Amino acid sequence: MNKQFFAFSRSPNSPVTDQELLDDLKKVSDFVGTLKATQKIYNEHGSFNASTVLRRFQTWNKALELAKLEVSNISNYSDEELFKNILVLWEHSGRQPRRSQLSKPPSCISQNPYVRRFGSWLSALEAFVEFANEKQLLQNNSSKFDNKHKTGRDINLRLRAKILIRDNCICKMCGTSPAKNSDVVLHVDHVIPYSKGGETIEKNLQTLCMTCNIGKSNVL
Repeated sequence: MNKQFFAFSRSPNSPVTDQELLDDLKKVSDFVGTLKATQKIYNEHGSFNASTVLRRFQTWNKALELAKLEVSNISNYSDEELFKNILVLWEHSGRQPRRSQLSKPPSCISQNPYVRRFGSWLSALEAFVEFANEKQLLQNNSSKFDNKHKTGRDINLRLRAKILIRDNCICKMCGTSPAKNSDVVLHVDHVIPYSKGGETIEKNLQTLCMTCNIGKSNVL
């Protein structure tokens, strides 16, 4: 005896509930792997239309809030938050990021805040590079490693960006890069370990992939 399978098909004119819209928003978010589902993403993958969501909830951000997703188009990002997102994309791709990358993970900021702050995406990139290359108020390196450090251990955003750009996002040990292998994760590492007196300054920092950095540990 053959099995019969039944499937329900919604009429195009059937009303949709608020909860169905919110559930669909969350489903799309899970599908694309981001907590910030834009209208463009929803129109590409959703069961309904972004205009339907807007009519029901008045604003897109209101719908995202009710669906417990991240709100889009926040306008009060600090320069450091905007630059940090650029650095994440630069590391992820192993090269200068393109504007199109802002609309998908791992970016958590769309292009609009960059345009509002800097006028264009290219101007934002120029500002980021200028920020990264701005002269550091760092102390002269000591020739005696007596553990009396002149710098802190932590590598700030500006210095991290400067090292990654200087090294072209390529591991100085094995030569791998996210541009060649998307699974590569880059670290900025002390050449002379901090625990052995190395300072957190440009000439004592290098780009390493996670595998090489873990293998290197704190061995000189």
